[in-house]
Amino acid sequence: MYEAFFLTIFKRVEFHQNHCHGGETMLKYKRILLKLSGESLAGDEGYGINAAMLDRYAEEIRKAREMGAEIALVIGGGNIFRGVSEAAAKMDRVQADYMGMLATVINSIAFQDALERKGIFTRLQTAIKMEQMAEPFIRRRAIRHLEKGRVVIFGAGTGNPYFTTDTAASLRAIEIQADVIVKGTRVEGVYDSDPEKNPHAEFFPKISYLDVIRKNLRVMDMTAITLCRENVLPIVVMNINEEGNFTRLLRGEEVGSLVHADGV
Repeated sequence: MYEAFFLTIFKRVEFHQNHCHGGETMLKYKRILLKLSGESLAGDEGYGINAAMLDRYAEEIRKAREMGAEIALVIGGGNIFRGVSEAAAKMDRVQADYMGMLATVINSIAFQDALERKGIFTRLQTAIKMEQMAEPFIRRRAIRHLEKGRVVIFGAGTGNPYFTTDTAASLRAIEIQADVIVKGTRVEGVYDSDPEKNPHAEFFPKISYLDVIRKNLRVMDMTAITLCRENVLPIVVMNINEEGNFTRLLRGEEVGSLVHADGV
């Protein structure tokens, strides 16, 4: 009887060690905050939510979860409403920004549904209370969800006007102690100008926070970059639309551009 008992315990411990060892050794980044623009969900249509794009991104996240990655998401709202858009030009800025926050929640709910249809456990947390559809943001609870293997989606930005979803992504990444922010874009990484308009744009495989600020590169807004710089949180900018890029990055392959600490 004792022999069978200890054999069962041994097998459980062995499985746990092998599982943890496999996940940790194959991942360069264990805990990731993925930042997507609202426009990325619109696809070629330019507005609204494209079901095919949702499914594509959800599949990339499913593969990353199977590798053992802990993933949090921040999604913009520009495909629905942006507080600094032309449509909001005559509106009070605070009111317009609150509308933008609600747009991020709409995108977050859509993304949550896409993930759950693939069998991924998720939690949606918002910076503004809306308890019928989401949890309020609580840092310790968010970290616990990640530890349990759930994908955590952060909606409604920071909950404050005048702050972008880039800043929200940086803030949440720091709060949950993420290893990296991955900013998914339509281009391969960081350039000195828009590569979709300038075919001779210079690509930066690696660049420091300070150089991003000095060159005024449009990686993220300056508040977000400064937060990352002060907390030494690396940023990877990559083409999220290229299949397999996300998982290749997690395995340690050189994908996109790395924004790193000054002097490194």
